[in-house]
Amino acid sequence: MRNSMKLLSVYFTGVYMKTLIHLLLFIIIVSCSSREVKAPEGKPYKNSLGIEFVPIPAGEFQMGCTKGDTECNYNEKPQHKVKISKSFYMGKFEVTQGQWKMLMGNNPSGFQECGENCPVESVSWNDAQEFIKRLCVRENYSPCKYRLPTEAEWEYAARAGTKTKYYWGDTINDAYFWYNNNSGGTTNPVGKKKPNAWGLYDMSGNVWEWVEDWYDEVYYIKSPDINGPSSGKIRVLRGGSWNFKAGDGRLSYRGGSDPDSGEEYDGFRLVFLP
Repeated sequence: MRNSMKLLSVYFTGVYMKTLIHLLLFIIIVSCSSREVKAPEGKPYKNSLGIEFVPIPAGEFQMGCTKGDTECNYNEKPQHKVKISKSFYMGKFEVTQGQWKMLMGNNPSGFQECGENCPVESVSWNDAQEFIKRLCVRENYSPCKYRLPTEAEWEYAARAGTKTKYYWGDTINDAYFWYNNNSGGTTNPVGKKKPNAWGLYDMSGNVWEWVEDWYDEVYYIKSPDINGPSSGKIRVLRGGSWNFKAGDGRLSYRGGSDPDSGEEYDGFRLVFLP
């Protein structure tokens, strides 16, 4: 009798172990079948296109015309406090020609001879949205976890805790950005100049960067909300570029263009929301 009980015990133990093994294998297979890529919290992250992201902490900053800056336009005033309530990931570099080609299968850039590590340009705001849409499909994100930065997020990340006109100080310094007097009349490979304090490159210069917001020249006066205007005719561009004067690379400078338009000085970088 005891031998029979022992045999039954061994039998059921074996069945249990087989069932457990099958269950574990099923979980592993299901997990591996998803292409969704998880970003390590608080650490730099690289996605399937090789786009690198830097973690940006939540916090507060003074957005708009830097105190004492006499170059500011009226659309940069008044300076006002903005709270970034949630951390996010910001592209370490502008999206490059090589990354665009890998996903979209073409290269709209006017400076293709600059190479695949140069920023993609001649892209409109709507083109950037299509890139984001396809990237989310590629990485199986639903809802999508990529987008353009808001105007407030862009300036917050660009300032990186500084309170100066540029993210390195209040005077022009060629070590940090490309503009009309040092670019050679072309875009240049990303990451060749010095980064800001949070490790972001080319936040000033090289190409203008599309952000998510509609443009309103008096928005800071009317209602300086973090999310920007609810409607408009043109979208905001930030950061200056290779063919504009150095002063346009100041962190508070606000530009804009038709969302269907893309010039040889218009590019973008991404935000990733883990």
